[in-house]
Amino acid sequence: MLDALITSKTRLKLLMKFFLNGDNKSYLRGLESEFGESSNAIRVELNRFEDAGLLVAKVDGNKKIYQANKQHSVYKDIYNLLIKFVGIDEIIEKVLCRIGDLHSAYVIGDFARGIDNKIIDLLLVGNELDKMYVYSLLEKVERLIGRKVRVLIVSAEEAESFTKNNPHLLIWHCDTNETAVKL
Repeated sequence: MLDALITSKTRLKLLMKFFLNGDNKSYLRGLESEFGESSNAIRVELNRFEDAGLLVAKVDGNKKIYQANKQHSVYKDIYNLLIKFVGIDEIIEKVLCRIGDLHSAYVIGDFARGIDNKIIDLLLVGNELDKMYVYSLLEKVERLIGRKVRVLIVSAEEAESFTKNNPHLLIWHCDTNETAVKL
């Protein structure tokens, strides 16, 4: 759906890269090798986003490092649009809110890096989660969103060491008052 509205593949890749995970940073040559596209096409789009205030840039040596401008008035709207495009909103609604003693949920892998993929990797943190029930819910969601969902279920201690060294995007957590919070 989003690819019908945004016809530039480079622009869509940049939106995914910087707005799915607002902490992502990158520079022109890194994006060129990641996307497999010409630096000129990427530069044009980066300049447009920077001119519009959607990206902020800082110079580090001879590299200009770009990152999403989280203070921009449409940052959250773009993020929510991308979450819907990817299907993460359906995962939250149809799976995470129904599986019991879940402490938090993260998107890991390519999507945490801002790279579009047909597979969404989830890290679920909780105690005594019913894996068979989780997998049955995921099958239904996969049909809805047209993407494969892979899940890793871990304890809080295991999650801390995993998230410390790997890209991750927190999409759901339960605060200390046991209130579920969608991010």
